[in-house]
Amino acid sequence: MKVIGFTFVRNAITYDYPVVESINSLLPLCDEVVVAVGRSADDTLGLIKSISSPKIRIIETVWDDSLREGGRVLAQETDKALAAVAADADWAIYLQADEVLHEADYPALQAGMSQWAADRRVDGLLLNYRHFYGSYDYVGDSRRWYRREIRVVRPGIGVYSYRDAQGFRKPSNQKLQVKLLDATVHHYGWVKPPAAMQRKQETFNRLWHTDQWMAENVALAEEFDYSQIDSLKLFEGTHPAAMHSRIQRQNWKFAHDMSRNRYSSKERLKQLVEQLTGYRVGEYRNYKLV
Repeated sequence: MKVIGFTFVRNAITYDYPVVESINSLLPLCDEVVVAVGRSADDTLGLIKSISSPKIRIIETVWDDSLREGGRVLAQETDKALAAVAADADWAIYLQADEVLHEADYPALQAGMSQWAADRRVDGLLLNYRHFYGSYDYVGDSRRWYRREIRVVRPGIGVYSYRDAQGFRKPSNQKLQVKLLDATVHHYGWVKPPAAMQRKQETFNRLWHTDQWMAENVALAEEFDYSQIDSLKLFEGTHPAAMHSRIQRQNWKFAHDMSRNRYSSKERLKQLVEQLTGYRVGEYRNYKLV
């Protein structure tokens, strides 16, 4: 079974992306990892080249910064990386630069890819998500966080990145048919030094919004205010081994008052339904479970 990883990144140093950790978590599962490195204002290219693995193949790209609607440029860069995946690969595993796999989930990933490799009804594999916020000690537990996404796709069937690169579709705008695996992506996009997070907010939102929207909705500040969050819970599990060194280097503190949340009465009811039944009311699903 041939498995290729793919990802994209730009300005990883400026915005403190754990892209090295992300790639290192992919390498044990893959025969090759394609990294689309966008032209950066920092030495992101040198950072990726510093990863000691012959499996890594870098393609250099230039982002179209005129695409400022719906994060479309992110999908475009994802597609550049996916296009470089070998046509004879059985599966392609995708991670964004702030997503990391846990080594404890490798067996489930490998077993799932092996089990469904020959079943052409299955276009991709769905993974669970764990979203960290503020620090490595807290995870989001409200409905604002998506629970699952496609992160393993079948090459050669016309799969392409959808909207802002959160998921995938296939020709004629069809949703992929997927199997859910017992594996979890650890998402660290909301865990950065407050100054780096503020820089990201002031720049990254430009991929979705106009200058006017930015002026009205993104306050200029030295540091990001992590306190404006609806609800969090303490993380009681273990982080991927690839993240351990980064976590030990954390140089800021964030403490959340676990006794308060910002739910409306309607959200409280929906949250209760999910806790009791496992069903998420109104959940957006960019896939079809088979």
